[in-house]
Amino acid sequence: MDRRSFITYATLLGGSAALKGNNALVTSGKHIGKPTHYRSRELQADVIILGGGMGGCATALACCRNGLSVIMTEETDWIGGQVSQQGVPPDEHQWIETHGAPQSYRDYRNRVREYYRQNYPLTEAARNRVNLNPGDGSVSRICHEPRVSVSVLTDMLSPFLSTGKLRILLNHKVRSSDVNGDRVICVAAENIHTGDRTILTGESFVDATECGDLLPLTGTEYITGTESKDDTKELHAAEKADPMNNQAVTVCFAMDYQAGRDNVQDPPKEYDFWRKYVPKMTPPWSGRLLDLTYSEPSTLNSKQMGFDPNGKNLDGVLNLWNYRRIINLHNFVEGTYEGDITLVNWPQNDFFQGNLIDVPEKEFQRNVERAKQLSHSLFYWLQTEAPRPDGGIGWRGLRLRGDLMGTADGMAKYPYIRESRRIRAEFTILEEHVGAENRRLVAGDLKGKRSAEFFDSVGVGYYHIDLHPSSGGNNYIDFPSLPFQIPLGALLPRRMENLLPANKNIGTTHITNGCYRLHPVEWSIGEAVGQLIAFAKKTQVPFRAVRERRELLSDFQQMLRKQGVETEWP
Repeated sequence: MDRRSFITYATLLGGSAALKGNNALVTSGKHIGKPTHYRSRELQADVIILGGGMGGCATALACCRNGLSVIMTEETDWIGGQVSQQGVPPDEHQWIETHGAPQSYRDYRNRVREYYRQNYPLTEAARNRVNLNPGDGSVSRICHEPRVSVSVLTDMLSPFLSTGKLRILLNHKVRSSDVNGDRVICVAAENIHTGDRTILTGESFVDATECGDLLPLTGTEYITGTESKDDTKELHAAEKADPMNNQAVTVCFAMDYQAGRDNVQDPPKEYDFWRKYVPKMTPPWSGRLLDLTYSEPSTLNSKQMGFDPNGKNLDGVLNLWNYRRIINLHNFVEGTYEGDITLVNWPQNDFFQGNLIDVPEKEFQRNVERAKQLSHSLFYWLQTEAPRPDGGIGWRGLRLRGDLMGTADGMAKYPYIRESRRIRAEFTILEEHVGAENRRLVAGDLKGKRSAEFFDSVGVGYYHIDLHPSSGGNNYIDFPSLPFQIPLGALLPRRMENLLPANKNIGTTHITNGCYRLHPVEWSIGEAVGQLIAFAKKTQVPFRAVRERRELLSDFQQMLRKQGVETEWP
C-alpha cells in the first residue's frame, strides 16, 4: 500500500471529516492509524450509491440494467425510503396510471398490485379491479403496506443481486470520504450495529441519502433552509434567508382498531407537554396541535377534521382514518382482518420544534426521539381524548401495528424527511418555472397554464407546491404548481465531477422542493441519474459535457425515452 493509499485508508477508518484538496490530499481528522476496536474491508464497483430510498433504488436499477456494477448502502434494514422505512403511501398526481412517470416506476406500482393478487385472499371484486388500491386511502391510488414495498423492490433488484452486479449493504451509514480536487475517490460506510467500516471505491458516487449526508462529507457546495426574496425573486420566498429553517419531519406509525378492547397503556413521557402544545406560527396556527382542527394549508383558516376508525364517511369533514388507510378490510375475504389498518402522517404529528439538517449527531437523535414522543402522544390522545362523532371521547381499542412497520415501538424506522441539503447546481429550479401564479407573471400569452420548458429535460413530474410548517416558525405554504420537467442542470453540482444527487437534494429552492420531493419525482430523478452515469461511461465524457454538447444531450434524451422515461408532458 503506497503512502497516499495508507493515509486515505487510515483516515477514513478513523472517522474524520471529508478529506479535501486541490490535487493534494489534506486530512482534517485527528486519527491517523488504524483503530483496533472495529474491523474493516474494502469493496469496489462502478457506482457507489449512498441511500436505498426511492431514488437510490431507481438509480441502482438503471445502472444495473445498463451493465454497470453497483454497491448501494442503506442506513436501516429496509430499502424503499419514504414508501417503506418512513411509512408514507405514495403521494402522486392524478395522471399517474397512464403517464407522468418513468415506466420503471409504473412497473413498481403494477408489481405491488400483483403482489397482493398473488399472496393475499382478495375478494373477487378487488382481485378483478385493474387499478387495485389495497387500502383505498384517499391520498393515493395505491395505498399499501410498507413491507410490501420492501418485498417488491427487492424482487425488482433480485436478478442483479443474483448475478453480483448489485450489492446492498443494509444498516450502513456513510461516515467519511476521500476527495482529491473535484473528485470523490472513496467513502467509508459504517455498520451502525457493529461499528465495522467498509471502504467503498468507485468511478461515480450518488448521494441518495434522505438528508444529503454525502454533500458535507465531500465538500460539495450545498444550500439548506429558506432563501430570501432577494436571493431568488420568488413570490413565496421568505423575506430573510435562514439556512436552519426546514420543513417539519414526521415519525409515522400504523394502527388498527379492536372494538370492545382496551389497549390503553401508560401515557408517553412527554404527553403533558404535547397535549397542551400550541404551535407558535406565522401566520398563527388554529389552536392546539393535538386537536381535530388545524390550519388548512392553502388558506390557513381553521379547518375541522373528523376521526372514526370504523371507516365511516363523516358529514362535511375528512375522516382522517380513511386518509392514508393501507388496508381496507372489505378488499379481502371476510375474516382476514379484524378491521382496517391506517398510516398516520397527519398535521398533528408534524415535528417542527427542532432540526435534523446540519446539527450534531446527538441533537439529530434527540429531535428524532422528540418527534417519536409527539407521535406516541398523538396515538395516546386518540385513544383517550379525541372527540367522537357520537359525543364520546377516545377510542381505547386503537392498537399500534409495529409488526407492519418492522419495529418494536410501533413507529416507522426513520422519520419522514421533507427537506434535505440541496446541491448548488448548474441550474436551479425557481418558482417562476413551475408555480402557477408566478408563471402568469413571466409566461406572457401562455397565461401561466404551462410550466417552463427545459431544453435539457430528463423527466417529468407533478405535485402542488406543499410546504409543511417549518422549524423557523412558518405555517403552511401551499399553492398550485403546473406539470413540470426535471432539468438535467438541476442534477449537476457546479464543481464536483463524479458525484450526483438522487433524492430531495437536487438544485431546487426551499419553495420548489415542495413539488419535487414526492415519490414518483424522486424515482424519476434516480432513473435519470442512473442512465446518465451509464451514458457518460459509454461515451467517455464527463457528466457536465452531456448537457453542454447538444448532440450528446440529444442522444442521452433518446436513450432515456427508449428506456421508458418521458421527457415532456403530452
